[in-house]
Amino acid sequence: MQRVLFVCLGNICRSPMAEALFRQAISKSGSAIQVDSAATSRWEHGNPIHEGTKRILQARSCPTENLVSRQITTSDFERYDWIIGMDHQNVKDLRAIAPKDAQKKIYLYRSVVPQKETEDIPDPWYTGNFTQTEQLIEEGIPYWIKKIEQNQ
Repeated sequence: MQRVLFVCLGNICRSPMAEALFRQAISKSGSAIQVDSAATSRWEHGNPIHEGTKRILQARSCPTENLVSRQITTSDFERYDWIIGMDHQNVKDLRAIAPKDAQKKIYLYRSVVPQKETEDIPDPWYTGNFTQTEQLIEEGIPYWIKKIEQNQ
């Protein structure tokens, strides 16, 4: 079984949304992939997801009660096969703290989307646009499922 960890700055907007939407997609496809999310910072540690993320997920019938912010740990770099940052700064922060042998596990979320490989998913904490976040995450899900399944 492959293990995927989505990561953003606070783990209350983008990465938990990616976790929930990805989990929903793999439950429908039958893929054997374990999914979680984390933050690069401790700013929101222990807090529930942002209301904007919660509204999006509830509208899609995704469970939200277990989505609580946590900071990435050293053991996450060992445990997860795929560590996916939502923007370039997240990837930079992950690379700065990851052990040398875990560097190859770190990816930018949009790196698998054709012609969008270098683009970030903007932080809706700042933009206020949670629908855009949902659309950008949704766009990448089939590409990530395919990539992960091909590398098992």
